[in-house]
Amino acid sequence: MGYKVVVAGATGNVGREMLNILAEREFPADEVVALASRRSLGTEVSYGDKTLKCKDIEGFDFSGYDIALFAIGSDATKQYAPIAAKAGCVVIDNSSLYRYDPEIPLVVPEVNPEAVDGYTKKNIIANPNCSTAQMVVALKPLHDRAKIKRVVVSTYQSVSGSGKEGIDELWDQTKGLYVPGQEKEPKKFTKQIAFNVIPHIDVFMEDGSTKEEWKMVAETKKIVDPSIKVTATCVRVPVFVGHSESLNIEFEEFLDEDEARDILREAPGILVVDKREDGGYVTPVECVGDYATFISRIRQDSTIENGLNLWCVSDNLRKGAALNAVQIAETLGKRCLKKG
Repeated sequence: MGYKVVVAGATGNVGREMLNILAEREFPADEVVALASRRSLGTEVSYGDKTLKCKDIEGFDFSGYDIALFAIGSDATKQYAPIAAKAGCVVIDNSSLYRYDPEIPLVVPEVNPEAVDGYTKKNIIANPNCSTAQMVVALKPLHDRAKIKRVVVSTYQSVSGSGKEGIDELWDQTKGLYVPGQEKEPKKFTKQIAFNVIPHIDVFMEDGSTKEEWKMVAETKKIVDPSIKVTATCVRVPVFVGHSESLNIEFEEFLDEDEARDILREAPGILVVDKREDGGYVTPVECVGDYATFISRIRQDSTIENGLNLWCVSDNLRKGAALNAVQIAETLGKRCLKKG
């Protein structure tokens, strides 16, 4: 007997990817239902070789369903997640709404799979921010070996992280720079994104950091270790899909770059591509559609006693969102629900 699964937000970038990954990974589902807002009622979405018609989330009865993957944003999640949870359906939420609630697990299955056991408190599990997810997959195996003191991370985040509007704006602005009369002013972003980089993701906070930067700090502490110090600079770049990160890591004890490379090669969810030659590293273009988090440019940092630098790339719609949510569902099934 398999699971009865709901995908809420099935017409969005992440929702469609959730359906793709459920099918690709052959998640043991007896039934999959696609939900969306009323304006998308009847819209068709793909699930493997099947086509699903979207149902209206408003008034949907979650009773009898085992797992609901939510990709509908914080406001709608605040309204519908408690309804699903109360009906006995475990919500795996991709928004930021529940990530910092101490009673709700924040899970990256390669890092803290045991945390899913805490779902029973509220019947909800949170999916981390896309930039955090790929970073902690890289940090955890190194932390287990040499204990991380501090991480300095600079991100190069693709426009798909801001949804379809971000993708459209990059496309339209790029065309507009070459086609007279089709110029597009910034709307989704604060400045031109075509052929530009913007050091601003999410809202500014009182200390001068942005909320995206704060998320990376808070989530790393919750997922990996509260003692790790993290400082982040998050930047939007004119890439359609795939987030990249430059990581500078300081450890409590010395970790040789060769040993670090071997540790990462053996770690779950990671592929190391690290040749010191032209093209011997991974860029966002190569990571699109892949499940892995790719690590390149591993090298000692000679400016501190116990430091390493590395480059981390991942498909943000997959590991940063949809894939991680499905992996949480798989982990929940194996550890707790035990169906399929």
